[in-house]
Order: sequence, then C-alpha cells, then structure tokens
Amino acid sequence: MLFGAILVLSWLILLIRYPSKALPISLAALIGLGLVASWVLWQESRETRHLAHLELRLVYDPQNCPANRPLALTLKNGSTAALLELRWQIAAYRPGDSANLAERLYESPRYSGPGELLPGATWQDCLPLPSLRSGYRASTLEFRAERLQGSFSR
Repeated sequence: MLFGAILVLSWLILLIRYPSKALPISLAALIGLGLVASWVLWQESRETRHLAHLELRLVYDPQNCPANRPLALTLKNGSTAALLELRWQIAAYRPGDSANLAERLYESPRYSGPGELLPGATWQDCLPLPSLRSGYRASTLEFRAERLQGSFSR
C-alpha cells in the first residue's frame, strides 16, 4: 500500500515538473491498462455466458448409485464451446426453504467436472454427499450446484 502511494506521488511530481515528457508516457500506460482491463472483463463475461448454458442436475438416488456416492449428477453442455474444466460446491435445501443445510468444512468434498465436454454432450456420474447439518436426512432434501467456476475452449 505504501509502495503504491509513493509510486503515485512520484508520478504526479514527474507529471507536474516535466509535463511534455511524462504526459505521453502516462497516456500510453493508461490506454494499455484500459485495453488489459477490457480484455479481462470480456473474458469473464464470456465464461459467465457459457456457464449459464450448462444444465446441472443433482438427485439423491441411492438405488442407482453406490452407497458412498448417492448423488446422481447429470451435466449437459448447452453452450457453443467445449467445456474444459468445471468446479462447484453442492448446497442442500429443504423444499421451499432458503437455508443451506450443507456444512462448509475444510474436509468437505470438492467437486469437479468431466474434463472436456463437447457442446451438446451429456455427462453422468455419482457423487458423495456433502456434510449435512445434524438432524436432516438426504432423502428429504433438494441438492443444487452453486459457485460454478469453469473454463471453455475459445
């Protein structure tokens, strides 16, 4: 923080003392920063648009999944780009309620996707349950994927 303040103060002194030399360099640096910032914002909005086209369903299904992985996952890539990587957290809710009943512990399972998933393709898997607050049974809860983070091909 202190270094940044010293840097800004030095730049202001140079700009006031030598405006003919410092102004063109400052404008070039400002334009460069603007281009980098706009490229980063464009990339983020692109990823957000692609993530919005993913269909991820989680269902408690102990009949079709192993006992240690009772959550059935179906992921469909509805975007126009191939999904390269996907990470998310699972939340558990009572139907009609907004309180997340999945505990966020350090040792909680971390969920990640299939690797490359082409546009229009579907991936299915069984996942372990997140740690639930005491007194709740998984069969009475709805599960949702939250905090999706992913990357897509260009």
